[in-house]
Amino acid sequence: MVTESRNTEKKRPAMEVKNVFFSYGKNEILKGASLKIEKGKVTTIMGANGCGKSTLFSLMTKNLAPGKGKILLGGKNISNLRLNEFARKVAIVHQYNTAADDITVERLVSFGRTPHLGMMGIRGEEDERYVNWAMEVTNVSQFRERELSRLSGGQRQRVWIAMALAQGTEILFLDEPTTYLDIRYQIEILELVWKLNREFGMTIVMVLHDINQSIYFSDKIIGLAGGKVIVEGEPEEVITEESIHALYGIDLKVARVDERKFVLTV
Repeated sequence: MVTESRNTEKKRPAMEVKNVFFSYGKNEILKGASLKIEKGKVTTIMGANGCGKSTLFSLMTKNLAPGKGKILLGGKNISNLRLNEFARKVAIVHQYNTAADDITVERLVSFGRTPHLGMMGIRGEEDERYVNWAMEVTNVSQFRERELSRLSGGQRQRVWIAMALAQGTEILFLDEPTTYLDIRYQIEILELVWKLNREFGMTIVMVLHDINQSIYFSDKIIGLAGGKVIVEGEPEEVITEESIHALYGIDLKVARVDERKFVLTV
């Protein structure tokens, strides 16, 4: 019985969205969306503007609640989890982040330990280890005493990721992590995400606009259109000229570059 229980746990998705509906007033955004997030994989949600990517992201990160359907985290409905309990399991980097201009990098990253602190809010040795590890793996340790406002856009984004990593979760959600960054910093951030998955086994869920970055840096693609998931699977299998048309309503060629699929967007 113990063996069966362990096998079931291994096969269970990290998160599962089951027949979820959501509306803003009379505007129905999601119309029975269902998908699975596999453990230890990088999953990217993609689709045209207005398809419901941001709404789905907000539902999966407990910022919104489904009108119908449910979202399971390790088999448990996230609607039944307290925010503090959820934050010990799932870390989130939002598209837009703000902090006081004079806050230092180390201070900001240390806020990631908040879900683990007691009533007194005192950090212990374990908290310090997580904060130091998070700054090291994101390569921001050298800025630990520097104010956030004195960093470049790419450096600031790595600090926000470090704060999320300091939570010590197995799942990391990132909403448009490359927005407003030039191409150099976009690739740096996505390579960091890839490292977190490949070297540390983190389950990653991203929303990305760039089709080819989604293909290159993902194990699995979730494609939304019309409020439903119409594409789900490995990029090699699901990225076709037909699926691109279904997702974006445009005819684009799919070619191969270095044995990888590549969508010709110009």
